[in-house]
Amino acid sequence: MLNPNPRQAGMLEAVRAQGSATVEALAERFGVTLQTVRRDVKLLSDAGLLARFHGGVRLPASTTENIAYRQRQGLNGDAKRRIAQAVAAQVPEGCSLILNIGTTTEAIARALVHHRGLRVITNNLNVAAILSDNPDCEVTVAGGRVRPRDRGIIGESTVEFMAQFRVDIGVIGISSIETDGTLRDFDVREVKVAQAIIRASRQVWLAADHSKFDRAAMVEVGRLDQVDQLFTDRVPPPAFSALLADAGVACTVATNPGADPAGPHTTTAADNPDTPGEDIGDSP
Repeated sequence: MLNPNPRQAGMLEAVRAQGSATVEALAERFGVTLQTVRRDVKLLSDAGLLARFHGGVRLPASTTENIAYRQRQGLNGDAKRRIAQAVAAQVPEGCSLILNIGTTTEAIARALVHHRGLRVITNNLNVAAILSDNPDCEVTVAGGRVRPRDRGIIGESTVEFMAQFRVDIGVIGISSIETDGTLRDFDVREVKVAQAIIRASRQVWLAADHSKFDRAAMVEVGRLDQVDQLFTDRVPPPAFSALLADAGVACTVATNPGADPAGPHTTTAADNPDTPGEDIGDSP
């Protein structure tokens, strides 16, 4: 059993306070090298105290239960806002779309509050409340059972409701993108609704921050080849870039403006996915 030293204990506290942290941020905070942080987080993850993902660490998560909604609201907030802005920049005015359950889709709703002529269908009461402040947006709320913890609407009646529609764009969040291209989540009732949204959408847009890559979750939603566009906040790890290229998925990376003043970058299957550490396309 690991007995963390003071620095490792401090790293644990930092991750617990924020939900996740990058290796670079931990190195800067504790005044040590990236190699030292990587050694520390390997020991902490081997002990089951942290879970590693590409470029950082987070609290360990069960494959059967998601992180609590209030905690997810605070996780990677800046990344979700950048993803939301990148999505909103590509949503044309006057289109129809579906937004599903999740804190990232709620951020997208906030980014759409000034769009005109939208017709939005959602099974997320938080999304409905946000977009109802836009007088130029028609909001339709799905029927079904409200899940108290996050105000998501789920159940067989929700699946049947979604089956009535054929919209321009379905925007979905996800809990996990596995290394074989499988998309996963935790609640089978929520997954069935997400699958119905995929079937009801002419284009499927997936919004997922960097922590969703190579994360474990129990229930399969679908596969990357069912997605037309992925919006994320960091260049995906090389294995995922290859998967995206094979599946023909366009990927928009909503970079931090302070780190990359050129803004979001987009790649398609025709671009080279195999160059690690670089932006994966030309700015639009």
